[in-house]
Amino acid sequence: MSKVDYLTKSLCPECLRIIDARVYEEDGRVMISKTCPDHGDFEDVYWGDSRMFNRAMKYAHDGHGIETPTVDVFDCPFTCGLCVGHKSHTALLNIVLTNRCDLACWYCFFYAKKAGYVYEPTIDQIVDIVRNAKNMKPVGANAVQLTGGEPTLRDDLVDIIKAIKAEGIDHIQLNSNGVRLASDPDLALKLREAGVNTLYLSFDGVDPETNQKNHYDVPNVLENCRKANLGVVLVPTVIRGVNDNQLGDIIRFGFDNIDIVRGVNFQPVSITGSVPRKEREKIRITIPDAIKKIEEQTDGEIAREDFYPVPSVSPISHFVEAITGKPQYELTTHFACGMATYVFKIDGKMVPITRIVDVEGLFEYLNEKAEEIGKSRMKTIRTLKGIIDLRKFVDSSKAPFDLSRILFDILVRHDYSSLGKFHMDALFIGMMHFMDLYNYDISRVRRCEIHYGTPDGRIIPFCAFNVIPEVYRDKIQAKYGIPIEEWESRTGRKLQDDIVRVVRKKT
Repeated sequence: MSKVDYLTKSLCPECLRIIDARVYEEDGRVMISKTCPDHGDFEDVYWGDSRMFNRAMKYAHDGHGIETPTVDVFDCPFTCGLCVGHKSHTALLNIVLTNRCDLACWYCFFYAKKAGYVYEPTIDQIVDIVRNAKNMKPVGANAVQLTGGEPTLRDDLVDIIKAIKAEGIDHIQLNSNGVRLASDPDLALKLREAGVNTLYLSFDGVDPETNQKNHYDVPNVLENCRKANLGVVLVPTVIRGVNDNQLGDIIRFGFDNIDIVRGVNFQPVSITGSVPRKEREKIRITIPDAIKKIEEQTDGEIAREDFYPVPSVSPISHFVEAITGKPQYELTTHFACGMATYVFKIDGKMVPITRIVDVEGLFEYLNEKAEEIGKSRMKTIRTLKGIIDLRKFVDSSKAPFDLSRILFDILVRHDYSSLGKFHMDALFIGMMHFMDLYNYDISRVRRCEIHYGTPDGRIIPFCAFNVIPEVYRDKIQAKYGIPIEEWESRTGRKLQDDIVRVVRKKT
C-alpha cells in the first residue's frame, strides 16, 4: 500500500487566499499542510488513520456533473451557484427558514441576535428555491432539509412544508433541537401530516453535561414522534474531550428506541474562528478517530471495517441507470467526507449489515450486471429475475428478514416501500465531517452533494456556504434579512422572548 502524498488546493484561514496544500501520511495519520505568503504555515489532521483513508480512497467516484449550471465561471469555492466545475448533483437541499433560535448557545455566532437582523424567506421564495433545485439536470433535487436557526419558530412552518410537498419533493427532513416538539404534543403529528418524513434531532450526549441543549426534552420528543409515526435521526456534534467517550452509549440509546429512531448521524466538530493549533488539537476529532471509538465502546460489535465511504454505493445507481436508461440519484461526494453502515438488532445484539451481506462482492456484482444490462434490450422484470441473483451475497441464516428479496424489490422493481421496510428494521450509523478553514480541501467542495438553496437563485455547497460565511451565508442572509428592530415592530414581539434556554461554556 503506497503512502498518501498528493497536492490539492485549499484556503488560507486568515485571508481566504487560494493556496496549494499537501495531503500526506505521517505517523499513521493523514495530514494537510499549506503555506500562505502573508500568514505563514498551517498544518492540521485531515484523517486520523491512514489505513482507513487508503481503504476509503478506493471508492472515489465522480458523478455526472451539472448540465444546467447557473454560473459559467469556475473559481472554486468563490463562484458557487452551482458552477460549471461542480461534479455532483444535489442529493440534499438545505433551506434556512430562519436565523432565530430558542436556545442561546455560547458557540453559535450566526443566530439573529448576534447577526443583527432576522432572516426568514417567504413561502414564495422557498418554493422558488425548491423549483430551481428540482429542475437542475441531469438529476434534480428530491430531498429537502428545513433548517435554521430553529425552524419550529416559524408560525407558518406547516404551510411551508405543504408548499414544498406540492412541488413533488418526496423526502422532507426537519432539523431541530426538539424543544418545541417536546412542549407541544400535537406539533409532531401536524408536521408528519404536512409531509415531514424525518426529524433530524440535535443530540450531543446521553446526560445533561454533554447534552445541555435538550437532554430533558428528548424523552417527550421521542414519545410525541412515536404517536405521530415520525422517524427520528439523532445528530450528535462530536468534540474530543467533551462527548467522544459517549459514542457507543449514543448508539445504544438509538437501539433502545429503534421503533422510532432511524439512525445516528455523527458530525465531528468543524472548528470556526481563529484557533491556535494546540487548541485545535484538544478538540479535533476526525471520522476514523470517531469510528475507532465506536469500535472500542461497543466492544467490537460495530467495527471499523463495517463502515464504507459515501461513494461506495454508486454501483447501486449504475445498476438502476442501466435498467431505466435514465440518470439516477447518485451519492458521489468526496470519499473523505463521510462513512456509514447499517446495523440490525438481533437477539439483543448489534449486528452490522457487513456480517450478513458480502457488501464488496455485491457492489462488484452490481457494476458487472449494470454493464451487461446496459448492452441488452431485454429489461423486463421477468428477464431480470432470470439473470439477477442476489441471494449468494446474503447469509439468510443471519438476516432478520428476507433481505435478498427486499434488495431485489428495491433495485429491480424500484419498490421503495421495501426501502421503508428496510429502514424500519435497521439503524443507520453515519459519520459526516464538514470542513473548516484549517482542513479545507477544495476538491471536496467540488464534489459536495449537500447544498443550500438561497433566494437569489443560487445553489451552494455546504462547506462553501458555512465555512466562508462572509462570501455566502452571512452576506446573503443580510441582504434578504431585516433589522431586528423592524422585525420586532412588524410582529409586536421581542426577539429575546424566543429564548427558553441559555447554553453556557464549561469553565
